[in-house]
Amino acid sequence: MKPAVRIAINGYGRIGRCVLRALHERTLDGEHFQVVLINEPADLDTVTYLTRFDSTHGPFPGQVESHRCGLRINDQLITVTHSKNPEHVPWADHAIDMVLECSGAFNTRTELQRFVQAGCPRVLVSQPCKSAADVDFTLVCGVNDHELSGRHVLVSNASCTTNATVPLLAHLHEHYGLSAVFLTTLHSVMNDQPMIDGYHHADLRRTRSAMQSIIPVSTGLAQGIERLLPALAGRVQAKAIRVPILNVSAIDIMLRLERSADTNALNACMKAFAASSGGLVAWSNQPHASIDFNHDPHSAIIDASQTCVDSNGLANVFVWFDNEWGFANRMIDAVQAWWPRCAQP
Repeated sequence: MKPAVRIAINGYGRIGRCVLRALHERTLDGEHFQVVLINEPADLDTVTYLTRFDSTHGPFPGQVESHRCGLRINDQLITVTHSKNPEHVPWADHAIDMVLECSGAFNTRTELQRFVQAGCPRVLVSQPCKSAADVDFTLVCGVNDHELSGRHVLVSNASCTTNATVPLLAHLHEHYGLSAVFLTTLHSVMNDQPMIDGYHHADLRRTRSAMQSIIPVSTGLAQGIERLLPALAGRVQAKAIRVPILNVSAIDIMLRLERSADTNALNACMKAFAASSGGLVAWSNQPHASIDFNHDPHSAIIDASQTCVDSNGLANVFVWFDNEWGFANRMIDAVQAWWPRCAQP
């Protein structure tokens, strides 16, 4: 049996903490995964407190306490360092196999190579990078896992919205052909928005209180989809709207179908896809609200009650997703897909 992959988490924010918790809840931490180091500028007391208590996902389901220079979870000790510079973290001293870059501060090849030069053999990035050339591979589980190679060093896990849309769009394009795709993301608030009006370095709308307004923001979702599904190049447009809720997001998808379908046929096609997705996508026809999907591990949940198709081939599809928990689980799935191949020639 291949030994457990030794993982470091760089940046212990929403995704970093969800990854650690998901490993624990999936009982993967220990035998298959071993988180041995967390690098987070915040002090150890804050790291411990935010691990123990979470306003979105509830108390950590285990014993959490600080221990000297680290974090103790049940009987597991994790070293915690506090540097903003990868060069100052003793990755090699802890025999790190892979770092999960969850800080959001490194998204070019030059920046990510700093981890490699400092002793990290492989880097999995929890966001899309500025261009395809900035990483060796961009992964979306359920779409291109088979292309992932042990020769890759820098891998992006794309984004929560990309993971929520690309598998479904690939399936629908295969079955019906998509001549046009227009997506509107309804995304819960993020930490680049202030609670009360305040300055933002680039976006005037994001100076406004996150919890008082519905706020349009920029998005690179269309470019990300076309990068992963080149057959749809020039056919995808997207916009994003932040909505004042803490967690769980949705995407409203308008499609122009090249082959005819009705609502029942399209729903049946998507239901079959969800059943064959290996747990990545779910399907429901119940009258849900967003809170129902808090802490849901799927990349997307298709809401069949919202599907509609007109006689001219225009279709509307609606999906839900937990933008934190679903994506954190895809980070774990990415490691599971990548690590066994790292020993292959």
